[in-house]
Amino acid sequence: MKLINSHYKNRFTKKAISRVLVPFLVIGASTVIAADQVNQSYIIENAKTGKDWPTHGFDYAETRFSPLSQISADNVENLGLAWSYNLGSERGVEATPLVVDGVMYVSASWSIVHALDAKTGKKLWTYDPEVPGEAGSRGCCDVVNRGVAVHYGNVYVASYDGRLIAIDAKTGEKVWETNTLPDNGMSYTITGAPRIVNGNVIIGNGGAEFGVRGYITAYDAKTGAQKWRWYTVPGNPDEPFENEAMARAAKTWDPSGKYWEAGGGGTVWDSIVFDPDLNLLYIGTGNGSPWSHKKRSPEGGDNLYLSSIVALNADTGEYVWHYQATPGDNWDYTSTQDMILSELTIDGERRKVIMQAPKNGFFFVLDRTNGEFISADNYVDVNWATGYDSNGRPIEVPEARSMDEPFDIVPGPFGGHNWHSMSFNHQTGLAYFPSQHIPITMVEDPSWESIESNEPGQPMSGIGWNTAFQLNVAPPSSKPFGRLTAWDPVTQQEAWRYEHVSPWNGGTLTTAGDLVFQGTADARFMAFNAQTGDHLWESPMGTGVIAAPITYEVDGTQYVSIAAGWGGVFGKSQRASDLKTAGTVYTFVLNGDAEMPEFTKYQLNSLVSGVDYNPDFIGEGTALYVSNCVFCHGVPGVDKGGNIPNLGYSKKSVIENLDAFLFHGPFVSRGMPDFTETLNEIDVEKIKAFIQGTADAIRPKSQ
Repeated sequence: MKLINSHYKNRFTKKAISRVLVPFLVIGASTVIAADQVNQSYIIENAKTGKDWPTHGFDYAETRFSPLSQISADNVENLGLAWSYNLGSERGVEATPLVVDGVMYVSASWSIVHALDAKTGKKLWTYDPEVPGEAGSRGCCDVVNRGVAVHYGNVYVASYDGRLIAIDAKTGEKVWETNTLPDNGMSYTITGAPRIVNGNVIIGNGGAEFGVRGYITAYDAKTGAQKWRWYTVPGNPDEPFENEAMARAAKTWDPSGKYWEAGGGGTVWDSIVFDPDLNLLYIGTGNGSPWSHKKRSPEGGDNLYLSSIVALNADTGEYVWHYQATPGDNWDYTSTQDMILSELTIDGERRKVIMQAPKNGFFFVLDRTNGEFISADNYVDVNWATGYDSNGRPIEVPEARSMDEPFDIVPGPFGGHNWHSMSFNHQTGLAYFPSQHIPITMVEDPSWESIESNEPGQPMSGIGWNTAFQLNVAPPSSKPFGRLTAWDPVTQQEAWRYEHVSPWNGGTLTTAGDLVFQGTADARFMAFNAQTGDHLWESPMGTGVIAAPITYEVDGTQYVSIAAGWGGVFGKSQRASDLKTAGTVYTFVLNGDAEMPEFTKYQLNSLVSGVDYNPDFIGEGTALYVSNCVFCHGVPGVDKGGNIPNLGYSKKSVIENLDAFLFHGPFVSRGMPDFTETLNEIDVEKIKAFIQGTADAIRPKSQ
């Protein structure tokens, strides 16, 4: 009886329980046997058949290319829903599900893990790491999780608040747990998926906007014991450096900026790739902390190893080589985006390469054996650099570096391509990824002094952000867009594109069936011809989609599955769909005829009106709103709200009693900050004046 999940409790008589117990135990037994088999060899062999999806990017090269072809460009129009499963999530869903021998393991927001029958969608178990609600305010970009790892009978998840947890694949019970965070008071989070390499669980962290020092750590998969840790940026130069790589990096930082007090940044919050033949682990590193190069390192310098691809010895974590895509990062241009390994023929020579389309707008091809720069070209318009020289250094535009006046940077800090997964099809020779532009102007913040800065007008400084820039003090003139890009890495040219209605579209999957699958911000799941880009099929989704799909086979039948749930740093305050259905896994099959779950419409109230306020408070209220509210709630009445409501469309009673929500408020348990220590009653009146004043200013005269 212990094996019967709580999902079944109180729903069956004893006779009925006896009918479901046997099939449940069979599924459970299959789960533990299959999960016990998942190791390095299993992942390598599975890549030949594509039956399972046993690791984050499908294979060690993280191509997200499946050799399955039962579903093809010729019959994809016959896809229909096989099943759906409600994840019970109201926040962003960014996970790539894993499938092993008919069992799916998928994480949702707040790092909750679900195990499902991959053929029917029936729940087997759910594990909730019980991340404290107050932890939600300690990260920049929503309480998301990008997936789990499976190895020798365990499922591994990294929780948002920094724990690494091993879960029994059969029962869903915790095996071990370890805290991955240093005891230094810095505000770390984890949103990425762990990887298993040579018997170790590899995980990085996030938090550069909050002032942290990045690192990557390996833990023993059996026990959780730490095996090695490699920091991405140097610490205090008055203390011994951990290794020669850190001593070398320190020479590229100006100590007069006391960069270590703000952590330095360089967090490894997403992409980690392994080459078992070379025994190299490749990590993508993040932006600087703070963003501003002048504040972080006043006399300049490349600031290694920010915005870089770094190769490490997979057994020891020792530095082998690096390539820095954005020296002296000044624009939040992380290189944490997907890295894909392949072999390409370049100038008549077969090369082992690593490919990446990071946030800075250029597509990179490097020799992965030694980090040699091969080529780079821009996949979106850029105005911070005109290209890369033969040594692999960007040819910068001086105005973009100085930021003495508001500069409409292209791409902006949201990136020309963000974390949304890229795929590579070796049959077409093309990489497929969502590209975009979200306009933002940037200018140096003269009032920023240290990590403790919290002056009105500093973006989100009230909850700990430290950019050292002011954002959108002048309106940008560039235009937003979102598209699916097919890119030839050999010729460094776009092969085709598909224009979407909005930025922030989901990651991609490509298959031997000559297909590319992608979910969209406007709540569709789409299939394209991988060679031509022709739109072949789509299905409505109940919410905007940001995660990447997968495909797998059970009992000789191919399925395509995607976890949908709107959110992320852009999706918290913005939307492109009028639907707000809970996070859901949708799984499709040829001639599937299951009914879609009922979709929920997004309820947008009328503009708030009737709140008494002092017009003289609007100016100061604007600055306070920027420092405490804008990245979550958007501009009142201008934005529609994402998975967090826009306050301009709140009820009058909410704004009138705003203090009840800001001070020990009811939503702290759901991730909202408690502003008791950072705001006072007068501040609240000023914020109320800005919200109601803005609503009044944009209200149509007829209302």
